[in-house]
Amino acid sequence: MKRGFVSDCFGCGEAPPMPELSGFFTWFLRKYDSGGSFLQTMGEMRLKKIRSLILAGTILFGLAACDNALDPALVTDPAETEAFVLTGDAQLPRNETLYFAGQQWGSVNGWNIMGYDQNNAMAIASSAGYRSVMFETLYMWDMLSGTMKGLLANDDWEWNEDMSKLTLTIKDAAMWSDGTPVTAEDVKRTWEVSYEIQNETGVTYGKYIDSIEAEGKRVTIHCRLDEHGVPVNPLKVKDFLVLAPIAQAAWIDKLYERCQGNARKILQDPGEDVVWSGPYCKFYADDQKVVLIRDDHYWGQDASMWGKLPLPKYLAHYIYEDNAAGEAALKAGEVDVYQQFIENVQDLWLEEDLPISTYYQDAPYMVGATMPTAWFNMNLPVLKENVDLRKAIAYAVDYDAIASLALKDQSASFTEVPRSLMNPTDGEQALYDREAVAALQWEGNDVVTAQKLLDSAGIVDSDGDGWREWKGEKLTLNACCPNGWKDWQIALEIVAAAGEKIGIHIHTKYPDWTEYQTVFIDPDQEEYAIFLWSPDASSPSNPWSRVNQLMGKDFVGIDNNWSGNWGQYVNEEADSLIKKIPFTTDREELKLIYTRLTEIYLSEVPSFSLMYRPWVFCTVNESVWTNFPSAKDGRGIPPTACTDGYGIRGLYELKLAE
Repeated sequence: MKRGFVSDCFGCGEAPPMPELSGFFTWFLRKYDSGGSFLQTMGEMRLKKIRSLILAGTILFGLAACDNALDPALVTDPAETEAFVLTGDAQLPRNETLYFAGQQWGSVNGWNIMGYDQNNAMAIASSAGYRSVMFETLYMWDMLSGTMKGLLANDDWEWNEDMSKLTLTIKDAAMWSDGTPVTAEDVKRTWEVSYEIQNETGVTYGKYIDSIEAEGKRVTIHCRLDEHGVPVNPLKVKDFLVLAPIAQAAWIDKLYERCQGNARKILQDPGEDVVWSGPYCKFYADDQKVVLIRDDHYWGQDASMWGKLPLPKYLAHYIYEDNAAGEAALKAGEVDVYQQFIENVQDLWLEEDLPISTYYQDAPYMVGATMPTAWFNMNLPVLKENVDLRKAIAYAVDYDAIASLALKDQSASFTEVPRSLMNPTDGEQALYDREAVAALQWEGNDVVTAQKLLDSAGIVDSDGDGWREWKGEKLTLNACCPNGWKDWQIALEIVAAAGEKIGIHIHTKYPDWTEYQTVFIDPDQEEYAIFLWSPDASSPSNPWSRVNQLMGKDFVGIDNNWSGNWGQYVNEEADSLIKKIPFTTDREELKLIYTRLTEIYLSEVPSFSLMYRPWVFCTVNESVWTNFPSAKDGRGIPPTACTDGYGIRGLYELKLAE
């Protein structure tokens, strides 16, 4: 039997809201059932009859429940029926509900996995891997190990000899919510329409994927070739496998038909009748909360996948006014998983004695995967011509102070994980020879070495005013980052303080985001000598993607450049090595390339990372649910809020507190 939204039950594409109907039921219960006898009697009826009664009432009032109401087509017991008739005001069973905060801001706009601007972070989002609770990708990304793990697809993907084609097979057990099997045609149709309407998937991977061929369960992805007949970038094709959600071909055709093939209409369609493949689906959404309910027919309980259902029946997210409100709810035990920065998070268990924890129980508490970076503007001759000036500034910065003051020790320091081109995860750290570059790595706060570098470069204080000059002029460098980005602003002030210690005046400015976003994407701007931005975090194409952003020549001189190398640095050797990486499959050869690139980067210092920063903040309250992923449990589940990439495995291993 098909499972879906009320609109499906009535055979129409969308259903009107039913606040009047639910209000009627609420009035009825309060007026005639104060003792609960009506619901008790209802509970003695067969559930099928309960559904029929509710649906009959829906037809009678000419309304259906899909938007802003609990969905009766998904109700599976009388308690849920009661929640439905009370329009979601009744509390969900606490021992069946996992509550989140810090992911959903504002009301959900839609459920269209092929659309855009759905503002549906619990179901449609990409962070540390794709958020696959409702819509699934072919593979899951594990940022800890740097590996892909099969989801809709088997672990059998492979390249042909010249890496122009990638093949894989869909799992036999994989099913859509309407009971039909997932096939290669679903992957093919997802790609074709995504590229046609230029949704996020189409825009992101259109440069790298030429076409997708389907034959039963077998998928063949054909890479787009350059003018020399060489694949543009096989690594970005691998990103597609873990970051592009797959939609059902039959539903895509239905969406396409009702929108008459109009791309704008397809992108804007709310997708209330969408078909899904994941373990959860829509249950309730309004301007205060969004709730997903477990699909007890989910294919993933097959032995070829998880072998069971996730324990929480509901995933719920109240829409909090701000971080402070969400944090208060976490402390009160009303939130189980909190994805926001909490200053001095350790105080929650050390001083307030709350049942709250993070991935590491001691500093650094979180797993860093991003690297906010200070970029030197090579348009300025003083920076382009003086590598010792760039080194001196980078050496003098107190990175331990940044880790302590800006991030409150919630990510590893450069003392703990020496700087390179890699993030601090084990998977990336294994990709270069640390001993080979050890002499080039610096921990920071080395004012003496920085001063010696400047003296040897002839950048000295000739008039005794405390500030060094270059070509007879006092050296002043403007530095900026967006206003309101607190941790970045703290870090930039520490950079400015380092400059003062070595006689370089670094003047900080904090333009609003609307102005700032025009700064680093302008290849010709000369107002700012230093500006902050983050390269890519973790994905199958990393660390290549990050290295390319830091040193790749292709981005130099590009207007409106959101892609990388915002400092306009050029090194021909580095660029040549970067271009080899996507086609290098031998791990030892790859390690040699990354090691050499690290040597170039640490020697030339075209930019310098200020900190390792968590990609996802994940703080959990264990008063209701326990056994969240942690570093000490040996399970290797990344702390990605139990929703992103391979981190979703955490939902299957939760336990109720005793």
